[in-house]
Order: sequence, then C-alpha cells, then structure tokens
Amino acid sequence: MSNLSEKELSALGDLLSYEELLVKKFHMLAQGTQDQQIKSKFESIAQKHQAHFDMLYSQL
Repeated sequence: MSNLSEKELSALGDLLSYEELLVKKFHMLAQGTQDQQIKSKFESIAQKHQAHFDMLYSQL
C-alpha cells in the first residue's frame, strides 16, 4: 500500500464516486433501450468505467 496524503485520498474517493455513478448510469441506459447496437455500446462503456473504478480502487 502506498502512502497517500489526505488530499490524494479525498481525490481518489471523489473519482471512485464518479466512476461508480457512470457505471450505474450506463447500465441503466443499456436496460432502457431496445436497440441491440446501442445496448451493446452502453454496456461496453459501463465496463470501461468499471475498469477505471477497479484501477482507482487498487491504489487505496
């Protein structure tokens, strides 16, 4: 575990919250569309934001 300052921890917390929100939003958008191409794109975007979340979380 790296030694992070309070400011860095706060920034990571904010980024984690943003990424989590984006994952939820894109999953919701995917569920709300009937178009399979759009649904697939939204799910792909959600997966990318989940990967960002996981990468940020690993820094804690």
